[in-house]
Amino acid sequence: MTHHPDDLIRLFNRCFLQQWNTELVRGEDEPEYVPASGEYPHHRVVFAHGFYASALHETSHWCIAGERRRQLYDYGYWYCPDGRTAQQQAEFEKVEVRPQALEWIFSEAAGFRFHISLDNLSGDGAADEARFRRAVSQQALRYLDQGLPVRAKRFCDALLEAYGQRRQFGPHRFRLPDDTEQRSERANEWSESIPVCSE
Repeated sequence: MTHHPDDLIRLFNRCFLQQWNTELVRGEDEPEYVPASGEYPHHRVVFAHGFYASALHETSHWCIAGERRRQLYDYGYWYCPDGRTAQQQAEFEKVEVRPQALEWIFSEAAGFRFHISLDNLSGDGAADEARFRRAVSQQALRYLDQGLPVRAKRFCDALLEAYGQRRQFGPHRFRLPDDTEQRSERANEWSESIPVCSE
């Protein structure tokens, strides 16, 4: 299966440009979110270096950000780059659980391999890599069980349709190889329709 970032740009813009005045844009450098201004009429989700995975990741951040956050550059968050201390990395991992869970869902919906990112190669490494991986897995399962945010649901449905992954998609795709925890009945009873929750 071919995965080209231009396909994601088309899908995202078809889903969100008109109603949410937001477009997905290929960037040359680091990713960023740029609100609309007098100089440019649309909000822009800019992904890094034309990478498909970066486009999915930045889309997941946008799908979580609330109305007020979407009016601020980079959603008003301060980003501490690669090279974080153990304490900074722990904070990073805490806020990355939800977007990485969504990114995993989007990746599976597109038939694209997902890699959990600790994003601290030149720092102290992961604060607790195993715990972070479990948290991302559990959050992805929670989204499928309790409902995706409205915009995430729309994008996930668009990906499933475009890449023909609906039959393969389900909770079994989000379990870690060493996951021996009790599985809920509801998580095992997957239906064709992903629930949606309010933002």
